[in-house]
Parts: sequence; C-alpha cells; structure tokens
Amino acid sequence: MKNSKYETVIGLEVHVQLDTNTKIFCSCGTGFGAPPNSLVCPVCLGLPGVLPVLNKKAFKYAIKVAIALGCDIQKKVKFDRKNYYYPDLPKNYQISQYDMPLAYNGKVSLPGAKGEDARVIGITRAHLEEDAGKLLHDAGEACSYVDLNRTGMPLLEIVSEPDIRTPQEAHKFLTVLKQIIEYLEVSDCNMEEGSLRCDANISLRKKGEKKLGVKVEIKNLNSFRAVRDALHFEEVRQEEMLEDGADIVQETRLWNEVNKKTLSMRSKEEAQDYRYFPEPDLVPFEIHTGIKEEIAKDMPELPDEKTKRFIVKYALSRKDVELLVAEKSVADFFEQVMKYFKNPAIVCNWVKGEVLRHLKEKNVRMGALNLTPKNLANLIEMVEDGTISGLSAKEVLDICVSTGRDPRAIVDEKGFRQVSDKGELAAVIGKVIKDNQQSVNDYKNGKTNALGFLVGQVMKATKGKANPKLSGEMLSKVIRG
Repeated sequence: MKNSKYETVIGLEVHVQLDTNTKIFCSCGTGFGAPPNSLVCPVCLGLPGVLPVLNKKAFKYAIKVAIALGCDIQKKVKFDRKNYYYPDLPKNYQISQYDMPLAYNGKVSLPGAKGEDARVIGITRAHLEEDAGKLLHDAGEACSYVDLNRTGMPLLEIVSEPDIRTPQEAHKFLTVLKQIIEYLEVSDCNMEEGSLRCDANISLRKKGEKKLGVKVEIKNLNSFRAVRDALHFEEVRQEEMLEDGADIVQETRLWNEVNKKTLSMRSKEEAQDYRYFPEPDLVPFEIHTGIKEEIAKDMPELPDEKTKRFIVKYALSRKDVELLVAEKSVADFFEQVMKYFKNPAIVCNWVKGEVLRHLKEKNVRMGALNLTPKNLANLIEMVEDGTISGLSAKEVLDICVSTGRDPRAIVDEKGFRQVSDKGELAAVIGKVIKDNQQSVNDYKNGKTNALGFLVGQVMKATKGKANPKLSGEMLSKVIRG
C-alpha cells in the first residue's frame, strides 16, 4: 500500500501433500481421482481399536524439506491430537504436532528486484500431520456428500514467520517454496488436485509500531494469484475499517473467487480450543544423526545452486537461466539437449521460446510433452546447417510434439528441406530481380530493408524452401555487381 500510514504483516501456512504411495498412518493408497470413499480402511476411518503406524517415506521426505529450508530438526519426535468436530473428520481429531514440531527456525530467500538485496522470510515450523476428508456440495441438492479418500493423506505443514510485507511478496514466497519442493521431488505441488494448499494470515499496524495488529486468516485459496488477490482485498478492507475507527475482529474468512472479496466464515480458534494432548497410539522416538546425514547426503541440486551453475557453465544471462530453472523438468531437459547440441545460447532460445510455448498452450509439464532431447537437438541442427528454415522448423516441432516422431523423418516426408543449390537459386533470383526493379534500385540507393523484401519474394517463389541466408547473400552480390 503506497503512501499508507499502515504496514501490512503477512504470515502463510502452506500444506504440502507428500508424494507417497500410501497414507501417513495406514496402507491405503493415495491416488487422485479414485471413486469416493474407495481409498479408506478402519485406521483412516478412525474405527475403535485401530492403531496408526507412521509412514517412513513421509517422515524422510519431511526431513528432506527441513534440510533444504535450513531448519533445525527436533531430536525427539512426538505427535499430538488436535481435537475438533467437522463432518469430514471421522475421528473428531487430527493427528498432528503441537509443541514439538519436526523442524523449526528455517528460512526462504527471495530474490531481490534489480539493485535490491534478497529478502529472507523466516520459517517458524514444519510439522507432519494427516489430512481431513472432503465435502462435496451440489447446488441442486439440499445436502452435502462426504468423501473420505483424502483422510489420512500425509501432509507437511510449513508455517512462515510474519515477515512478509506485501501480497506480491507472498506470491513470490510461494513460488520459491514450491520450486524448492518440486526440486526435492517430494510432492507434485499440484494445487488443482489439492497437493499444495495455503492459508494466509494478515494484519495491519501503524508504521513504526512493534505490536502486531489483529490477525485475520483467509482460507479457500486455490492458486497463488488467489492468495495475492485476497491479501490485497484484505489490506484495503482493514485499512478502511481502521480509518473509520472500527475494530478488526480476529476471524477466519473465505475468499470468493467470483466476487473477488473475502467473506466472514467463523471466529478464529486459538490453540486451547483444540485441546491438544500427546497422541497415545504413537510412541515418541528419537531421530538418529545417521538418518539426517543419510538424507542430507542424498540432497539434489536446489534452484539457487543450479542457477549459479548454469550462469557460470553456460554463460547465459540470469534472466534466461531463471526461466530455465523455474521448473526442474525444464532445466533437466535443457541439459539433456546440450549433450547432443553444444551451443547453450541457441538451445536456450528454443527451450525458453518454442518448448515453453507448447507447455503453456497444452497446460502440461515437460514429461507429458512428446518431445525427446535428441529430437529437439536434431531439429536445431537442421536449422543451423541450413537444411530447413526457422519457419519450417516451428511447423516440424508442432508435429514432433503431437506425434513424438523424429524431425528428420518429418522433414523428408513434408518436403521441408531448403533449396541451397546455388544454380537452382540463381534462376529464381534472376527472375525476382527482373520483376522488382524498384526494390532493386532502392537497395542500390542504400535502403537496406529492400533486400528483405527481395528475399521474401525468393521465398514466395520457392514456396518457402529457399535458404534465406544464402538467398540474401546471392541477391546482394548480383545487385551490387
């Protein structure tokens, strides 16, 4: 809020569904899209007499994230019961962690704008817990349905310090955090499938004050853009209330995506409302140093490290590298193409241009694109050695992406090979010069763009098959004598 006398204070609570084959405390599957209530068992349904067993993979994934975020890790792990009633919570409590979270005191560094230092956002805690189910509402019926497939899914809740100062900064924080988690390969972070969810806490205080204002929590945020928009709406709403002398109420509000506004849902619960107590069915245990060392040794190259390496190794600009590194699969694809075609600048241009265009148009990730690194390298090589034009190459790429076929076979089949035979081009160039004397005279008189027009006429006469570079050189030589 520019020129405001208030400072915005934002903290985020991010829930990451860990990519395990089974739920956190039972052996039920975690696949998305299964028929309602088909992935359930007595444990996740909370039936009497059942005992939860901690998923080892989920535990190791959580440690992996904690290490990447620079967190301190508890020596002793304890789970707690968080008690509350909701129709999609069959046990009436959630197994979570309260006073001894798995990890704490971490940080996320946000890249600064040009000429500005990086901003460091603190991580208060990261803890494991089980997910609740899902309510399905049908506007045409007077009831809601309960799907308990999601009950017991392994979640890692990451809570930031109230260090974020603008909605734009919250958006940036989520982008960087998601990128780190994807690089760790512990979650697909698919917001549409609920693998990544976020609640936002926001308050306002007068600039210069240390005491925090009254906090409002916002839920129902299903995209990073929704987080940014909802926080902006709350900034304006709370400032107007404070200026009118009204009191801000501590409450939970829902974001209405259609009307672009927050709506009051309920008063905000405090920790004591949940009546936390140690989970009696899960024995506390200690994390041995060897486990942490084993996980740390297996850590992949993270986005910041990859960015620095790409800049040095491939001599690319930071802007280009950030585009490549934004998604791990795209960065990996770039390096795989480099094994077959050794010019990083040219490969980068193709990946950040045409490849990213196809990903955006199809709304898919790199692995779902029918394009192998070798096929792209072969296509680039044909452009660079003059076999096909850049225009034809884009058409060939479209076919490659649709079919997965070798671009060389497509070029031969479609007759895309450029005419680079000087004898064949000479005849076409002679006719173009004869038919376009005004443009020839313009070029002789120093109008260099006239040559482009003449090259276009050669391309038209050959139905796009003429080598444009060679055509330009030959035209210039003939005209200038």
